[in-house]
Amino acid sequence: MKHLYKYLHASVWVIIPALNEEESIGLVLGDLPRVAGVIVVDNGSSDGTGRVAEQAGAIVVQESQRGYGAACLRGMEKLRELVVEGKAEPEVVVFVDADYSDHPDRLPRLVGPVASGKADIVLGSRLLGVREPGAMPPQSIYGNKLACFLMRMLFGVLYTDLGPFRAINYERLLELEMRDKNFGWTIEMQIKAARAKLQHMEIPVPYRTRVGTSKISGTLSGTFKAGYKILFTIAKYGLNRNST
Repeated sequence: MKHLYKYLHASVWVIIPALNEEESIGLVLGDLPRVAGVIVVDNGSSDGTGRVAEQAGAIVVQESQRGYGAACLRGMEKLRELVVEGKAEPEVVVFVDADYSDHPDRLPRLVGPVASGKADIVLGSRLLGVREPGAMPPQSIYGNKLACFLMRMLFGVLYTDLGPFRAINYERLLELEMRDKNFGWTIEMQIKAARAKLQHMEIPVPYRTRVGTSKISGTLSGTFKAGYKILFTIAKYGLNRNST
């Protein structure tokens, strides 16, 4: 494990999209193992999210366009800037949410297969792991299962979840040419990974009730918008094999 942590410190970067997560972002950053760097993307917070993240040692960048994907893309943009400036040499990029529903201390388990070359992308599956009661409402569980079923039918790939906690080889991530700026980000990555025939793995991860109120599953409108976008994304890539 010492060798793995040395590897983490040298070549792993973490990107955390955040919107009004002042109460939880410090917990997330505090539980992360040592890595090369952490980029927190403040997606227009009205609280002290950015300040708390900076105090905890993260690089904080702003993204005014609201959207999970927009924040992730801004984090990737910042990482590319650091690479060009010679301040970063990433081999693995990890995405994790800022609401403390994931367990950041499990990061080495996701990074390990990517670091060793056994996988290009490793997904933390909440549906294979142990979930606290209420951590995933029924509509989220059903929606994830439906999306994974459709991806299996259309793309021949077996996934069990669209969980946000994931690790991916940096070069493979760039090759995916991610575009989605809101709810379709996670499924776009998984569909494109399948179409590119990337080696993928799923690892069971525990999942707890988030700190604060969910912007997606915690509201009716958020649930509807996320569900619609996920199904739209599946249809887009399933019906048009040349979509990028």
